[in-house]
Amino acid sequence: MRIQSLIKTMVATAAFVAASQFAQAFEAKKFDDAAFKAAQAAGSEILVHVTAPWCPTCVSQHKTLSEIGNKPDYAKLAVFNIDFDTQADAMKSFKANSQSTLIAFKGATETGRLVGATKADAIEGLLQSTMKK
Repeated sequence: MRIQSLIKTMVATAAFVAASQFAQAFEAKKFDDAAFKAAQAAGSEILVHVTAPWCPTCVSQHKTLSEIGNKPDYAKLAVFNIDFDTQADAMKSFKANSQSTLIAFKGATETGRLVGATKADAIEGLLQSTMKK
């Protein structure tokens, strides 16, 4: 009986840990200049993604970001999506010329950018650049 109780406790604990790690995934938001500037002022780790729903590269990037985003390391990452078709002014402010552009920031400092990258190691390297002090 004690062993069964111990096993149930261990399973429940493992499930809780797995669920809490999954819950830590970042959530992408539509780009808003005020929210972006607030994140910069707070010194946050930020990713800006210039994206379009019709872009197959962007779809692949979203999938990769979704997978990477489940890692606890990125729980505090603020992700802002700029819509290529409707947010031209925001694109200009970032000097982004095309969809599938990823721009990383640590606070107000740009730490890197990628255009057209879909491989997890390249995107994760960009995200890691936001964590350097």
